[in-house]
Amino acid sequence: MIRLIIWEMKALNNMTNQPRSEYPRPDFERAEWLNLNGVWNFEFDDENAGEEQRWYRGKEFSKEIVVPFCYQSELSGIAGREMHEYLWYEREFEIPESFAGKKVLLYFGAVDYAAKVWINGEYAGKHQGGYVPFKFDITGSIRPGKNRLTVKAEDRYECTQPRGKQYWKENPDRCWYTATSGIWQTVWLEAVGGLYVDKLRITPDIDRKTVLTEIFLNREPENAELTVVVDYKGQEKKKITAGIDRRIFKLTIDMAEEDYIDEIHYWKPETPNLYDVRFTVKEDGIRSDEFKSYFGMRKISVKGDFILLNNSPYYQKLILDQGYWPESLLTPPSDRAIIHDIEMTKKMGFNGARKHQKIEDPRYYYWADKLGLLVWGEMPAAYDFSIEETQNITTEMIEFVNRDYNHPCIVAWVPLNESWGVRNIYTDRTQQDFAKSLYYILRSMDKTRLISTNDGWEQVESDICGIHDYEAWSGEFNEKYHDKEQMLTGSVNNWRLLYAEGTEYGGQPILVSEYGGIAFESEDSGNWGYNGTVVDENSFFERFGDITGAIKNTPYIRGYCYTQLTDVMQEINGLLTADRKPKVDIEAIRKVNEVK
Repeated sequence: MIRLIIWEMKALNNMTNQPRSEYPRPDFERAEWLNLNGVWNFEFDDENAGEEQRWYRGKEFSKEIVVPFCYQSELSGIAGREMHEYLWYEREFEIPESFAGKKVLLYFGAVDYAAKVWINGEYAGKHQGGYVPFKFDITGSIRPGKNRLTVKAEDRYECTQPRGKQYWKENPDRCWYTATSGIWQTVWLEAVGGLYVDKLRITPDIDRKTVLTEIFLNREPENAELTVVVDYKGQEKKKITAGIDRRIFKLTIDMAEEDYIDEIHYWKPETPNLYDVRFTVKEDGIRSDEFKSYFGMRKISVKGDFILLNNSPYYQKLILDQGYWPESLLTPPSDRAIIHDIEMTKKMGFNGARKHQKIEDPRYYYWADKLGLLVWGEMPAAYDFSIEETQNITTEMIEFVNRDYNHPCIVAWVPLNESWGVRNIYTDRTQQDFAKSLYYILRSMDKTRLISTNDGWEQVESDICGIHDYEAWSGEFNEKYHDKEQMLTGSVNNWRLLYAEGTEYGGQPILVSEYGGIAFESEDSGNWGYNGTVVDENSFFERFGDITGAIKNTPYIRGYCYTQLTDVMQEINGLLTADRKPKVDIEAIRKVNEVK
């Protein structure tokens, strides 16, 4: 089976139909690029001897792997579940003729957890952070003909690095799963001119009917100009050309209504309207960079204890989504797989997803933008509080926001979950200060979204009161929630208080941001859900309808998040099986979600 996968991938490469061949980040898309996914040479380095022995200068690797799939997954062609902390990758590539005379940038979508990179034996650079992208300018290291790319990945089984649901032991346990090590998102090349855009931020403002664009150039410009063209459904709406006089350049675009009757085209799940935008940078009259992006005219805000979408109250019906696949683990196996998950989420009557403990593949956010799905962007947890943990989480969270700021689907950030990694936050002021620092860093970077700082309980500074409560039946739920003031000062789950010591509820919107977790009866004693199991579809809907109705009938609750979309390994409380087959009638789920 494993050899067959490798053989099939080689055949696909020969036909230029690579695995995950689509452009990896559609909100910042250049035309001149080369996908490097496919079959690479591969080696485990359990003695961590490869660097000392200079494997990057040339070594006969004994294995092959299909990138971008991790070695633990079936689609990698290896499917090894044993623990290896040091991994080496190598492949050859040729620079396309169209890249001639331009800078060549090498991109990695994600390598878990740390990476060092060499081109033709020359050191290109390193990066740390397993869920976020990085790039190197390799122009000076490449040569005509074949070039050799070598990568060393390091993924230690320790808990100061953001792991999320990746377990730090060999076998999955409770609600933690098989780890994803090494390259697990697309690797590619791009060609740019001497002056190019390194980062882009697009900030719509529906109240002022404007869009602020911020471009961050690779260097100070000289005699340069920027042209921005905005289209809606193929029709040009705006075209602006401006001189660029600094490296970080801002341009505000007027997005007033097209006439005096119709409003601008807002983005929301029911009507996910998107504007396409093209950017062209010229220096001395010569085009130096060109790419396309898009944006949605969308606003998420709070008024009193209501959450507003585009200035109207909006009840969030979210699904908890772990983003794991049986054959590929954290890596979506295909673009179609991403689309299917979003379409199934919407068919079941949910209007959003809380991507749990995972910074998702950028194409998930792209399709959520296109198809219309609210998303809570959540940081993967580390689990060993120390100065290393605080640094690792902070750095990776900043890179998360930088990568995904432009997606209209993302309406909330969740830096911490259920006090994971800050187990003493209830009384420990140092851990409280760390949580607050994450809130204020996020707020300084992004004033357009909400923040649930420690979602679940023991909350500190936050825009949302997110409560995790897996109560099974309405009677017990109503008993706890009928008195709002009493509920807010106590513990809804009988072991953790809602607010950390020194913090109290300040009128924020209240959401039950985890509930449900209903599992079907299983013969495997290692499988589990919450509050026992159900035996058939009727008993499932009796419980699902009862507890969901209790939440919706509590007048001060502004939304909920059901656990969860799919089964993942031993956690069998999904509405879909791990291979995405519905366990119950999805139209009946939709009706429960739609009932007022």
